[in-house]
Amino acid sequence: MKLQDLLKGVPTLEIKGDGNVEVTGVNIDSRKVTDGNMFVAVRGTVADGHSYIGKAIDLGAKVIVCEEFPDGADGITCVRVENSEQVVGQIATNFYGDPTSKLKLVGVTGTNGKTTIATVLYNMFRTMGHKVGLLSTVVNYIDGEAIPTEHTTPDPVTLNALLAQMAAVGCEYVFMEVSSHSIVQNRIGGLRFVGGIFTNITRDHLDYHKTFANYIKAKKLFFDRLSGDAFAITNVDDKNGLVMTQNTKATVRTYSVQSPADFKAKIIECHFEGMYLEINGQEVGVQFIGKFNVSNLLAVYGTAVMLGKDPQEVLLALSAMKPVNGRFEALRSPKGFTAIVDYAHTPDALENVLSAIHEVLEGKGQVITVCGAGGNRDKGKRPLMAQEAVKQSDKVILTSDNPRFEKPEDILNDMLAGLDEEQMRKVITIVDRRQAIKTACMLAQKGDVILIAGKGHEDYQIINGVKHHFDDKEEVRLCFTI
Repeated sequence: MKLQDLLKGVPTLEIKGDGNVEVTGVNIDSRKVTDGNMFVAVRGTVADGHSYIGKAIDLGAKVIVCEEFPDGADGITCVRVENSEQVVGQIATNFYGDPTSKLKLVGVTGTNGKTTIATVLYNMFRTMGHKVGLLSTVVNYIDGEAIPTEHTTPDPVTLNALLAQMAAVGCEYVFMEVSSHSIVQNRIGGLRFVGGIFTNITRDHLDYHKTFANYIKAKKLFFDRLSGDAFAITNVDDKNGLVMTQNTKATVRTYSVQSPADFKAKIIECHFEGMYLEINGQEVGVQFIGKFNVSNLLAVYGTAVMLGKDPQEVLLALSAMKPVNGRFEALRSPKGFTAIVDYAHTPDALENVLSAIHEVLEGKGQVITVCGAGGNRDKGKRPLMAQEAVKQSDKVILTSDNPRFEKPEDILNDMLAGLDEEQMRKVITIVDRRQAIKTACMLAQKGDVILIAGKGHEDYQIINGVKHHFDDKEEVRLCFTI
């Protein structure tokens, strides 16, 4: 692609060199640069791309986009911009032929529920006969082809490449988790969304955003940028639900389990096998559990209706949908207790899952919770996680999650710091996650429930920066055979 076409809609300050050069690819990672590529030097949170301009040139870069012109770039076209992070999304969109102009892209943002909503929408629209793309924390899908994922929202170059592949195979819809990091870092810059969904917002990622107010602003920015012909569906059970949409140009619709809303639901019956619900006056059986999942399914229902689907057809499809991998997955022990594996890794998510367990148990069994907290992440939520676990559990086993580069014992001490002497009587600490799960299974009696929280779909544990295979569900099933 010619440079002038690649820079369409991109605010540039100055261009040095051949403004009509042919560009063979776009990269923000200097290691991936090949001959004829453009390298966009982005000032990231860990490294500054400007430090790698020389390496990119050595590997064959013909165009450099930067905030400061480099020395010794003779024969290279250099484009100076005010903020390279803000323009890379538009550049990537241009290079890959504006893929979202050929797709109906819906973004899901919030602290909890994003994966469930995006994945259920993906599965539902495929059962309705459409070709569909999915961009999620667990896995990306180009219609039926699974593509491994490393981040909730990929970098803008990877993202546009995936969207272009989806458009090329004829996908009509794409459902995408949108993280707060990706909004602030302009990873979604240049994309056109036909709709946005807000799930909820509670404390998370404060290691990055620093304050809860900044975290809220990041999420709200997504809705502020939606166009007038898009829709925004927001959860009014969350006190910030209407804050998210107060400045959007999009058509706003609401959903709620507690208040009047455009999309409303109530629970009629609840079991570990599923729930019987009433959604907008119509009854439907679903294979999901818990009030938090009622909210998730309402968001799915509302989105499908806003995309033009018949409400009855949507309800029929909802009844056939299954829970997402690692999200409130119930495993039955031969000894008569139930183990639930869930990704809950924030205080609010833990509270929701434990509340859902109690809704079904109705005091007829004990709850044993196994949980930890991630290393090199928001330390402030660690004592809160322990408090939530103790509040709704009969026994709590605190253990390792993904310690990353921290000592697991230090993380557990941060969690224990949130508990008083009386709460500590419920708690045992077992650093080894395998032993913690095994202990919970040994303690459980017929009718009890074990919650194993924090990792869900993950089949690894990160210790000292190294990924080791570890799957909570595998460990539970192994314990069932002992």
